[in-house]
Amino acid sequence: MSGQIRASHILVSTDTRSKDDAKAEIQVLRDKISDGADFAEVARASSDCPSGQGGGDLGSFGRGMMVPEFEEAAFALDIDGLSDLVETDFGYHIILRTE
Repeated sequence: MSGQIRASHILVSTDTRSKDDAKAEIQVLRDKISDGADFAEVARASSDCPSGQGGGDLGSFGRGMMVPEFEEAAFALDIDGLSDLVETDFGYHIILRTE
C-alpha cells in the first residue's frame, strides 16, 4: 500500500451537541450517502469541519498525520470505500477514501 492516500470526510462535532445526538446525526448522514446522496454535497451541507466547504476533501496524507482512529479507518478503506462511523476526540466522522 502506498504511503499516501487521499480522503474526504464529514464530521459531526461533539463540541456543540451530546455524543448521542452527534452519533444519531452522523448515522442519518451515512444512511443518506448509502442511499445514493452525493458525499460532497452532504459534506458541504452538514459537516462541522472547515473541509466541508470543499466537499470534505482533506487532500493527500500519510501515516502519522491524522489522529490514530481516523488514520486506521482511512487506510483500511479501498478506493471509493465508505467507512462506518469513526469516533475521535473531535466527534464522529464518515470517511470516503478517494485515492
